[in-house]
Amino acid sequence: MDPLDFLESDELLRFFHCHKTEMSCMENPHTFLSQLRDYNLIPEDRYKKVSRMKSKDNMKKGLYGILDWLEKERSQHIQVFWRCVFKETIMNQYPTLRLLRKSLMDGSFHFDTQLPENVEKEETNKRKRKEPSEDEEGEEKQASSVKKKRKRNMSVCNSEEEQPGPSSQLTTGQKKKSKKICFSSPLKKGEKSEIWTWAIYKSQLPVTCGVQKGMLNKDRLAKGEKCILVEKQWITPNEFERLAGKKNCKNWKLSIKCMDTPLIKLIQEGHLKSVRYKGGSKKAKKSLFPSETSIPVSDEEKDEDQEDQESSSERESSPDVTDEEEEQPESSHNSGETVFKVTCGTIAGTLHKKRFASGRCGKSIRIETSWMSPEEFVKEASTQTDTSWRKDILWEGKPLSVLIEAEILKIHSLLCTCKLCSPDHDELENEKNDDECFICKSEEEEKLVVCDHCPRSFHQKCHLPHVEDTVLGDDRPWMCTFCVFRMTQQWRYADELERTAAMSHQISRHMLECQYILLCLHSADERQVFATNPSLYLRDYTTVIKTPMWLGNVADKLQKNHYQTVGEFVSDVQLIFTNCASYNKGNAEFLAMGVRLKELFDVEFKNAFNIHENAT
Repeated sequence: MDPLDFLESDELLRFFHCHKTEMSCMENPHTFLSQLRDYNLIPEDRYKKVSRMKSKDNMKKGLYGILDWLEKERSQHIQVFWRCVFKETIMNQYPTLRLLRKSLMDGSFHFDTQLPENVEKEETNKRKRKEPSEDEEGEEKQASSVKKKRKRNMSVCNSEEEQPGPSSQLTTGQKKKSKKICFSSPLKKGEKSEIWTWAIYKSQLPVTCGVQKGMLNKDRLAKGEKCILVEKQWITPNEFERLAGKKNCKNWKLSIKCMDTPLIKLIQEGHLKSVRYKGGSKKAKKSLFPSETSIPVSDEEKDEDQEDQESSSERESSPDVTDEEEEQPESSHNSGETVFKVTCGTIAGTLHKKRFASGRCGKSIRIETSWMSPEEFVKEASTQTDTSWRKDILWEGKPLSVLIEAEILKIHSLLCTCKLCSPDHDELENEKNDDECFICKSEEEEKLVVCDHCPRSFHQKCHLPHVEDTVLGDDRPWMCTFCVFRMTQQWRYADELERTAAMSHQISRHMLECQYILLCLHSADERQVFATNPSLYLRDYTTVIKTPMWLGNVADKLQKNHYQTVGEFVSDVQLIFTNCASYNKGNAEFLAMGVRLKELFDVEFKNAFNIHENAT
């Protein structure tokens, strides 16, 4: 990954400004100068003058003068400069350049504080222009041979009057306005002004919330993305507020400040643009049968509702907020997603954002049988060797590069040392299995038991049968019920059965089939709507439904051997769907969910017991 593709010219120019001295101290800079000349970054006369210098001190001064001239006269070509000096051949000869590139890639170049104020005064410049230089005095007092020697030892910037550098002594006629970025306060001593108007803060602003400090990216804020950089990590304003211990404020526009000025004021004055941020990633648990008085609401949703109310009141009380600002579109609907359905050829999978690092690092794509990196996913789908995972992996019919360009997926630095890019043995093994329970879809602190034959993971009590503690300390491979069922399915039922015959079988001889079917239903119920007792959160449920039933209750009865026949097990499962249809006659959404789960049960039951299609 080339860091120059993701950094703005202002950032690269500021980085150049602070490392001119380091680059001017490089030993034997002739190759460095030749590279700049080859890319037409410096004129031929400057190149020849500095390259002919014999003294190391003079060479350093001359090189610094060239870099100083580049900053002033060729600032628009700053990206060309870094691209040409970051060539592998050049960096092999100059370790300083390799270190500079490393700091760009790992993000350590960011400034935590602004540069100190420039102490140079206009009056001082005028006084210096009136006084004769030391070189002129020397030329009057010394002989011709000595005069030539002094000229060779002078800095290139002092010797070339036709193209003075920014630090040289300029006459009134030579002085012109610089177009480069201002690296220090543009104010004279004693003057005051808002820092958000300074050129150095064109794209970002230092912000605080309590004692917490960060850097706010204006463009990211306008897009509704994670926009505050804290310790090399991007977070949302709400997360920054919580990180600072200000969660109770529940209005980041007021609690987050820039130089003691709340962001709401900068937004109203037009210095910042913002769209409404969504709440946190947590979802409120939805009940089986919705009721206006019984659906719980998460803290993040409460925060979002309160923020909407506060934003509304701010608009009413602030006439400066225009209709154009109010009607700004929200960020793209996919910017908040964490899982993306992807395809490559005939293979389909799901890409998980939190696991994504690059094409080679991070097994981020889950297929039925394993986790894969993007490059492995492409190789699985194609025999070609010149494939490009950015183009060949498709999301909603578009190449994956679309998500990368939109910064929804972010490629890690080549020097990144996170557990995805530089995993140890245990972390590499953990990448082979899911990060959440395959049944309840949660990542609770409770230990997950991983299957050694498929990518699934389970909580001990979510799996059927429950996983005993002795299994956790056993180094021998463990196989989940899904894998056991599929490995034994071919020889279990050679002949087709009638449904009535299957229902009359003793469940003790068919426990595996029933456990498999119930786990399939649990897993398909992604929102865990049918998992718990609905009468716990629906006050009128028992007045309509006389015999409540839910998947968790069936699992408990199955685990405790309460069923005698397969028919008893099937009867309880069917009761869940019957109750759902009875209670949700006027609710199409939950009625459809029950129908889909019933259809899945019918299919899996026929497959598990090899039921003939025409059997009733």
